[in-house]
Formats: sequence, structure tokens, C-alpha cells
Amino acid sequence: MAFYRSRYELKYIIDEPCAKGVRDFVRAHLVRDPYAHPDMRYSYPIYSLYLDGPGMLLYRATFQAQKNRYKLRIRYYDHNPDNPVFFEIKRRVGDVIMKDRTAVQRSSMRELLNGRSPRPSDLSDPSDAGALAILCRFCELRNAIHAEPKVNVYYQREAWVSNGADELRVTFDRQAAAAHYRGDLCPKNWRDLQLGGVVLELKFDERFPIWMRDLVQNWDLYRTQMGKYIYGVDQLPPKLRRMSALHA
Repeated sequence: MAFYRSRYELKYIIDEPCAKGVRDFVRAHLVRDPYAHPDMRYSYPIYSLYLDGPGMLLYRATFQAQKNRYKLRIRYYDHNPDNPVFFEIKRRVGDVIMKDRTAVQRSSMRELLNGRSPRPSDLSDPSDAGALAILCRFCELRNAIHAEPKVNVYYQREAWVSNGADELRVTFDRQAAAAHYRGDLCPKNWRDLQLGGVVLELKFDERFPIWMRDLVQNWDLYRTQMGKYIYGVDQLPPKLRRMSALHA
């Protein structure tokens, strides 16, 4: 399944009392994400495997807040080998976030990351030409900078979504952690990202809704440019950071 999206994402770091107030406010405008797990406080797990090249080119582009940059990552939501993983290209052009995403057979991931050319059989839907085009583009970008898997990132997301035509989302990310990639998707050596609170994100496609403006003003929120990949790399022990930067 191919997935294309262009939108704005505004990020804030807040504490739990503020998160409770914001949640109570957004209930009037949004509904819970259907993927929420009641036994996880209506959140769900998100795992991401970030790729980067020698010298950590993508890390440095984000750290330096370059206006036009991209990330290469593989996202997954569980450890079931029968479920797909999602190859994603996430771009920032000015203030606009654009994301291309395609579902890939988990059994194909390792060979693709080792440099094999994409095939229709790698996809969850082999007949989806758009999905194959995204996978090919991901691999082209990976090859261009000799990118390899560097860091696993995990967090729990509480999400509220619109039930109408507008693509609006408010998300709360908690328990963020990172681990040095050691060849699999189930690392044991997680390290707290130490974000200093809950990551609140307001996401919208075109127009910043009035009620979101009211939310920001009512809770006196200040935007941050934090990126979980940046925090993930920074939380690695110095030796592992050097290994990630030098390994080609």
C-alpha cells in the first residue's frame, strides 16, 4: 500500500498535568485513534529504525535545522514476523512535512537493506505500482549516501484524530527510548531519551484550525524543533556514537 502525505507538524514538550488538560480540550474536536490499546492507556507502540550514511549526514542536517532535509526510516508496530514493516521517506521542505510510505514484507527487509534491488514480491501488495515506486526511491536515496541502519527508537503514542474530511491529528508521545542497531528489530539495550516531558504534536494539512490556535494560547505553548532520531543518537554511549558515525 502506497501512502503519500504533505502536512504541517508543530511540536511541543509539555508535562503530564498539561497533557491532561490538552486531552480534555481536544475531546471536543477529535476522537481516539482506532489503533489505541485500552491496556496501554489508549496508546499504541511505535518502533522506528533510522538509517544514515557515513559521517551521519542526515543526523547533521536535522541537528543544524536545515530547511530542506529528509530522513530514511523503517517503521513497525509489533514483533510479529508475519506483519509488514513500513519503509518511509520523510522530507521537510521549509515548514511542510512530506511523507512517502510503503508496506514491505518483513522477510524482505534484511536483503533490501543489504543492497538488493526491490521487487514487487517484496511488497504487502505486489500489484501496487505506486508502492514499488516509493520502495525504489527509498533504495535510491539509501544507495546515494551509502546509508545503513543506525538507531532503533521506541515510544508509546496516544493519538486523537478527526472523523471528518479534514486530516487533523493531535498526538502525545511518551516513554521514548533508543537503542544502537545490532542487526534485528528487537533490541534489549534501550536507553531513555530523556525528552523532559510528553511530546505533543499538532498536525494539519493546510489551514491551522482556530481551535488549535486557542489550544496553543490557552496553555502558553512554545514550539520546539526536537527530533527523536537526534535524541536517540545523542543518548548512545560515546563509543557507539563513534561506531555509528564511522561505520560505512
